[in-house]
Amino acid sequence: MSKVINDIRADIDMLRREGKYKKHTVLTGPMGPTVKLDDGREVVNLCSNNYLGLANEPEVIAGAQKALQRHGFGTGSVRFICGTMSLHLELEKFIAEFFGMEACTTYVSCWNANEALVPTILGEGDVVISDELNHASIIDACRLCSKKVTRLVYRHNDTAHLAECLQQAQAARRKLIIVDGVFSMEGDLANLPEIVKLARAGNALVAVDDSHAHGVLGKTGKGTPEHFGVKVDIITGTLGKALGGAAGGFVTAAGPVIDLLVQRSRPQLFSNALPPTVAGGALAAMKLLAKNPQRVTKLQENVAYFRKNLKNLGYEVLDSPSAICPIIIGDTAEAIRIAREMLDMGVLITGFGYPVVPQGTARLRAQISSAHTTEQLDTVMGVFNRIREKYFASAK
Repeated sequence: MSKVINDIRADIDMLRREGKYKKHTVLTGPMGPTVKLDDGREVVNLCSNNYLGLANEPEVIAGAQKALQRHGFGTGSVRFICGTMSLHLELEKFIAEFFGMEACTTYVSCWNANEALVPTILGEGDVVISDELNHASIIDACRLCSKKVTRLVYRHNDTAHLAECLQQAQAARRKLIIVDGVFSMEGDLANLPEIVKLARAGNALVAVDDSHAHGVLGKTGKGTPEHFGVKVDIITGTLGKALGGAAGGFVTAAGPVIDLLVQRSRPQLFSNALPPTVAGGALAAMKLLAKNPQRVTKLQENVAYFRKNLKNLGYEVLDSPSAICPIIIGDTAEAIRIAREMLDMGVLITGFGYPVVPQGTARLRAQISSAHTTEQLDTVMGVFNRIREKYFASAK
């Protein structure tokens, strides 16, 4: 045992020597467009998935408190034994209606939701087709399938390659195309119109993990299908980003799909139900979104403003409406070092490197919220200008 521990210690020491060791930023207050650190500083926050600023919204907190008083702290059970509360059903009904689906079921995370979906609805003679840059939860979900399920991966957003995969899978019993609506490290969107077109021609289902698009894209925040004006078969998502910022995930689809997940999906059969406080807060957040689509409009305006000004400084910025804006650095240690320098200048941003992204593609990832003020975004631009002058003087 001591040799194993010493080997692991050596691996950690190497990360420190290479400048790749990640240190947690500790907050002493609620999540928001600015946050308080444990050293007493208040900084502009570009790290959070709190896209609509609802994580500390009074109505959301009240929804969680009401659920705590009415239903207690935890369920103490999985759903099918005695863990299903009326609040779960109310939340699931609201989610399904919001996204225009027949039914919905919830999980403790979208990671669980994805891992529930793919292995449960696919079996012998079936095929799952996945974009190569899909989220790790989708990749793991595909890996969890039976060995009798064929797994195909198409080049990122290459719909011609997707068409080849569908041709290869034409004899399959069931075909499922699963894709991120917004790719979390790139910030670009799946080409849903073409994907749906190919799926309909190839008799395949389309499942979209829209975790980074709910509350962000579309006129009313319904995500990439609304943004593109298309209908997909299955939507998975999280309650831990724009929809309250806490935790939890869901699958919403046709009734038979959800019924099968409730009956057979292992993450629901063997994990406690969503805690009442999370369900209550998330329901309040979703009701706020439904009543106040102007929050989505404000976020989209902030995103456009941020991207435009970053381009004006000379940075190469992907042209995307998503709230994720990566700035490619290349080297992991340098990305982490720049992020630390920006924190010293009053901006909290994260440097992502391997294994989160491929070697040589380390980046800073900026994430915008509707709660950011123009003044805060201008402050951020001043810091990016100083970083550009130091590291990217030749950026065009």
